[in-house]
Amino acid sequence: MSVPHIDSSKYDYELPEEKIARYPLSERDKSKLLVYNQGEIIDSQFARVGDFMPADGFTMVFNNTKVIRARIIFHKETGAQIEIFCLEPIVPNEVQQAFAERRQTTWKCIVGNSKKWKEGALFLDVQTAHGLVRLSAMRSQTLGNASEIIFSWDNDALSFAEIIESVGVMPIPPYLNRETESIDNTRYQTVYSQHKGSVAAPTAGLHFTDEILGQLKQKGGELVNLTLHVGAGTFKPVQTKDAESHVMHAEHIVVEAEAIRRIIGGKKPLIAVGTTSVRTLESLYWLGVKLLAGQSIDEGLMQWDAYELPQEFSAEEALNALLDYLKKLNVNELHSITQIMIMPGYRFRIVERLITNFHQPHSTLLLLIGAFIGEDWKRVYDHALNNEFRFLSYGDSSLLIPSKK
Repeated sequence: MSVPHIDSSKYDYELPEEKIARYPLSERDKSKLLVYNQGEIIDSQFARVGDFMPADGFTMVFNNTKVIRARIIFHKETGAQIEIFCLEPIVPNEVQQAFAERRQTTWKCIVGNSKKWKEGALFLDVQTAHGLVRLSAMRSQTLGNASEIIFSWDNDALSFAEIIESVGVMPIPPYLNRETESIDNTRYQTVYSQHKGSVAAPTAGLHFTDEILGQLKQKGGELVNLTLHVGAGTFKPVQTKDAESHVMHAEHIVVEAEAIRRIIGGKKPLIAVGTTSVRTLESLYWLGVKLLAGQSIDEGLMQWDAYELPQEFSAEEALNALLDYLKKLNVNELHSITQIMIMPGYRFRIVERLITNFHQPHSTLLLLIGAFIGEDWKRVYDHALNNEFRFLSYGDSSLLIPSKK
């Protein structure tokens, strides 16, 4: 199939400021739940999400990435405040390796108040469990709107993960229009988060509690984890009239072979928790297709691969191709990058149902919702706006079940 032509102005709506949830509710599962079931809309509570699961079993897939305290505040001797927002590692370029470094690591960062930092290193004394550590930051080059920053510190008993945990600030979304508070350290993180690497939370998962996860298992659900490290690009709006002119951000994914096997053999339907899980699952399919087509996946999945690759392979064929690939490499995890852009006209190969929050106007996430339930996204969002649903990261949730084709 060819890349669809999408007028991005049709994926816009008016979001009043008062509809944006600035803070989380006191309890995670007390959020509202909008259920869209093949055209029918039902209002419920997230605590009852299990009531809407099929009695004969299902597979639910979660993104277990963990948000890092990505904002580091330095002060120059002049008193000027410089904020360094860590986006992704450069040396080493693999997230877990970068966090494990014990002397130095290089990251792609956004620098706030950059004009006040013309040259030299910035220094910050960090109180840690191993005593006082001096962290330095040196800007080595400009990378478009970002900078390459070399971090180093004077105690190799500490990893960069421990440094950033001690000194960093949780990077809550810019549209909350407030400073990070102590509540964000726990509530802007899912209860099942494991692998550090995101600068934004997979917010559909914020509603889940350990009790709900237990209830889903009792209901016959098979719960599967994978990892997509969410980048700051998730907040980048579609600013071009033609959505296909938008440059999609790339994100790192890590998926265990066992997770792929469980997805292949799992019970139907397959329910993705969050758009990041959707992106990962659908990317797995297309990476498998690339292998079946005799192409390399060393560079990951490019923005338009899903529209330009062969379309005839089944999900089972594609995922088994990935398993064969991992077996040949004698590794148990797939590490890759996805730049997939899912727009209306896209045909989903793995995901059948979706749990997700309500997204920003003009966002790539709203385009994904439009691809998933078609023009009914407008009915869903109008209903949410008119019935006191809370929007965006700390807002309410929806369960989307598209009509069968």
